[in-house]
Amino acid sequence: MKTMRNRFFLWAVVLLMANSMTMAANKNGKFVRVDGPNLIQPNGKKLYIQGTNLGNWLNPEGYMFGFSRTNSAWMIDLMIKQAAGPDFAAEFWKAFKDNYVTRDDILFIKQQGANTIRLPFNYKLFTDEDYMGLTAHQDGFKRMDDVVRWCREAGLYLILDMHDCPGGQTGDNIDDGHGYPWLFESEQSQQLFCSIWKRIAAHYKNEPVILGYELANEPIAHYFENKEDLNKKLEPLYKRAVKAIREVDRNHVILLGGARWNSDFYMFSDWTFDNNIMYTCHRYGGEATKEAIKDYIDFRDKTNLPMYMGEIGHNSNEWHKKFVRVMKEVNIGYTFWPYKKIDGSCMMGIQRPELWDSIVVKYSEAPRGTYKEWREARPDQQTFRRLLMQYAENSRFQNCKPQEGYIQSLGLKE
Repeated sequence: MKTMRNRFFLWAVVLLMANSMTMAANKNGKFVRVDGPNLIQPNGKKLYIQGTNLGNWLNPEGYMFGFSRTNSAWMIDLMIKQAAGPDFAAEFWKAFKDNYVTRDDILFIKQQGANTIRLPFNYKLFTDEDYMGLTAHQDGFKRMDDVVRWCREAGLYLILDMHDCPGGQTGDNIDDGHGYPWLFESEQSQQLFCSIWKRIAAHYKNEPVILGYELANEPIAHYFENKEDLNKKLEPLYKRAVKAIREVDRNHVILLGGARWNSDFYMFSDWTFDNNIMYTCHRYGGEATKEAIKDYIDFRDKTNLPMYMGEIGHNSNEWHKKFVRVMKEVNIGYTFWPYKKIDGSCMMGIQRPELWDSIVVKYSEAPRGTYKEWREARPDQQTFRRLLMQYAENSRFQNCKPQEGYIQSLGLKE
C-alpha cells in the first residue's frame, strides 16, 4: 500500500511539473495569453482585438441570403432540397463553401487593418450528420485548416466559435436547432459538445495562429420560463468543456459567453478555475455610450479578466464610429458582424442575382408545411438552380463590392 501511495505521489508530481512547464512555455512562448484584463502576444505586447466575423460561411443564416421565414441552416437546406433535390443541394453547398471565403478574403481583411478574425462554425462539421451536402466525410478540419493557413500568411489571429452546438444552446434560429436549448438538458449532447471541442483542441494545440476557443455562441435566450434554471447550468457546462480541452491543450485561451445573447454574466461565480480564460459579450443597437455597456465593464473589472465584444454591428456608420471609440476607451476589443452577406451592412456586399427575390426569396417565404404545398410552391427547377449557383458565384471575393463607408466606420486603422 505504501509503495502504491509513493507511486501515486510521484505521478502527481510529474503531472504538476509537466503542467507547470507547459504554462511556462506558453507564458514565454508563441501563444496569446491572458494577463489580468489584457491579452498578451508572444512578443510581449498587448493585443487589442479588432476584426470581423466570417458569419454565414460555415453556419448559414437566412437573412444573409435575403430570407426571413427560412432562417436557419437546416431550413435553408430543406428548402433547396424541396425545390431542386438533394443532389443539387450538395452541389450548391460545395460551391458556396468553396467561394464564400478564400485566401483573397482573408488578405483583404488584413489590408483593412484587422488583427483578428472570428470563425463561427456548426458542430455538425465534426460529426456524421447531414450538413451542407456532406455526411460521413465532413470537411470541418479542412475548412478550418485553410483559414488557419491564410491567417498565418496574412498575420491574423483566429478565434474558433462554436456557433451551433449539439442540441442547440440558444433556442432560436441562430443555433440551427429546434427552438429550445436542449444542450443543457441532454447528457448525450453535452458529451458530444465536450468531445468535439477536445478533438478540435487536440488538432490545434500547437497552432499559434489560433487565439482561442469560444465554447458556445449566445447561449440561453430569454424566451423561456425556466431560463433561470437553464442559466445555472451554463457555468458547470463551461467548466466541463474546459476540463476536456485542457486534457489535450493547455496553450490556448478559452472564451466564455454570457446568457441572453452574450449579455448576462451574473450566473458566473467562479473565474479562477482556469488561468487562461476570458469572457465575451455582444451588442446590437442601444446607445453608443460607455454607460450602455457598464455591466460588461463592471464584470470585467470584478474578474480582472479580458472582455471582448465578439459581435457588434447592423447599425449606422456613425453609430459604429461612436461605439468603436467607446470600446477603445474602455479596453474592450471587438469583431464586427458580419464580413460578407447579401446587400450591405458588412465589409463585402454580395449582389442579388436578377430574379432572386421573385423566385428564390418568394419560395423561401411560401408555406411548405405539407407535400401539397411543396408541389404548389415549387418554382421552375432550372431557373431556381441557376439562381442559387449564381449566388454562389456572386459570393466570390472578386464579385463582391467593398462597403467603403462601413469599413471606415469600424476604426480598424485608427
